Amino acid sequence: MLHVNDLTYRLGARTLFDKATVAIPSGARVGFVGRNGTGKTTLFRMIRGEISPEGGSIAVGRGLRIGSVAQEAPGGPETLTQVVLAADVERESLLAEAETATDPHRIAEIQTRLVDIGAHAAPAKAAAILYGLGFDAEAQARPCSSFSGGWRMRVALAAVLFAEPDILLLDEPTNYLDLEGTLWLMDYLARYPHTVLVISHDRDLLNQAVDQILHLDQAKLTLYRGGYDQFERQRTEQQALQAKLRKKQDDERKHLQAFVDRFKAKASKAKQAQSRVKRLEKMQTIAPILDAEVLPFHFPSPERPLSPPIVAMEGASVGYADKPVLSRLSLVIADDDRIGLLGSNGNGKSTFAKLVAGKLEAMAGTVRRSTKLKVGYFAQHQLDELRLNATPYQHVAELMPDSPEARVRARCAQMGFPGAKADTPVANISGGEKARLLMGLATFAGPHLLILDEPTNHLDIDSRIALMEAINDFKGAVILISHDRFLLEACADRLWLVGNGTVKPFDDDLDAYRRLVLEGPDAGAKRKAETERAAGDQRRDNAGKRLANAPLKRRIEAIEARMAKFAELIARVDAVLAEPDIFQREPAKAAQFAAQRAELERNLTAAEEEWLALSADYDAATA
Repeated sequence: MLHVNDLTYRLGARTLFDKATVAIPSGARVGFVGRNGTGKTTLFRMIRGEISPEGGSIAVGRGLRIGSVAQEAPGGPETLTQVVLAADVERESLLAEAETATDPHRIAEIQTRLVDIGAHAAPAKAAAILYGLGFDAEAQARPCSSFSGGWRMRVALAAVLFAEPDILLLDEPTNYLDLEGTLWLMDYLARYPHTVLVISHDRDLLNQAVDQILHLDQAKLTLYRGGYDQFERQRTEQQALQAKLRKKQDDERKHLQAFVDRFKAKASKAKQAQSRVKRLEKMQTIAPILDAEVLPFHFPSPERPLSPPIVAMEGASVGYADKPVLSRLSLVIADDDRIGLLGSNGNGKSTFAKLVAGKLEAMAGTVRRSTKLKVGYFAQHQLDELRLNATPYQHVAELMPDSPEARVRARCAQMGFPGAKADTPVANISGGEKARLLMGLATFAGPHLLILDEPTNHLDIDSRIALMEAINDFKGAVILISHDRFLLEACADRLWLVGNGTVKPFDDDLDAYRRLVLEGPDAGAKRKAETERAAGDQRRDNAGKRLANAPLKRRIEAIEARMAKFAELIARVDAVLAEPDIFQREPAKAAQFAAQRAELERNLTAAEEEWLALSADYDAATA
């Protein structure tokens, strides 16, 4: 159990928490949401004991272990497997002691405890977690220092997941994962056996992996049951109710004030007026639930569309230093395509994007681009290209050298930097604002093709929705690389899979891709084989049932023959009775035919009833 009681904390002039209180039950999986900069990471630091609150307290159950991803990524000579196994401190300590222990009783205690904590299965567990986060068997045996910073952060994540703390704190864990790692992590967290508190702006994760939402807003903490969609619905309902109550209170306040204004000077009404004044003073104002304004993204569309295709590849290859990463590329991109690239990190998604953008040339084959093609390219690593001492205004002014200041500032405001915000040095703006600035600069000239490589990192949920709207409003083509499934589903019309050294269309949806990632590449074949095997079993079972019920089937067929014969005879009799003068010419014969018809009708009705009963028995026996 985690208790936050009357928590107060200020950061400079800002109040991040004002007597905030919440209780998180044991075993809960909680998504922690709120606008960027409101104090979510600060609360994690207080839970870990790194900083102390100004007021109130944070109480954690006695003996509970708190775990979070290390701030510094591991980078020593140890293999990935060794780094992850070392995260279980108790196991490492017991194994070390087992090497030197001589007391038989202590040796027995050590071995019993190792069995209790599943120490001997630990290497397999570590391998499974590393594999889920994108490390194959060969990578797991490599030293940690041989990987880049982003991949080492995955190792740090694998280590804390392996340690299985009683309270797991994760701060934007998907920022250094690809879509495949994100899908695996969502599935893992949904089955995590202890308490999880995860800061995330990934809507899909917040719907699939958690069962409660903790919302930080206006320095208060509120816990909601359900995933993010349920939270959003409950919050909308609260806003509507709060607005209704506020209007009712405003009407009452006006009524009371009108009475006071009218009768405060009259001696006969002074007491009543004074009582209403006191009531007005005691009336607590119902504050409206306000959502902070989200500035929109704006991507200028191309002035003139180009004739499709804008990019065409035939047998193209691309790579680095004469070593191809992708080959056999035969693809075309139309002027209005919306393409989502799928595939694990390291398979070549960014390499393919650079080829399309013209930042890399084909090593073989042909790549034809429209001569007037303008490409807007955004990637997270480009954030380092922004000059920290320069302001957004200065970055934009360089692209508008002959424009007056008013026009430059208007363009800054359109990009999300109005007023004084445009004059803030890049070093002092948030990660989300840096991404916003870089996207604005990349799309400044109204590109025909927009390539976005992980654009949602550092963006909160509301900003991601604004980004989604901007992409959908953009009139050119888009290639999107993202671990945010919600964004992909909302913006991509086509999916291309980058893998096995090439890029091919993926003719299915993201649900199918999720199954492919979680169940493995052979899952489809296995399901097909299982389906065919089940169908074969069903056919054999049905054949057996049909054989056992063959006598019943023959009885039904005999009755059907009788019914057909009765129907035929009735038709013949009806033909005779249909003659115009039969009853006048041969009344006795006509009466005989009428009696026969009635008898045939009774026989047919009886046969139909028997047929219905036997057919019901047969259907039940062969179901």
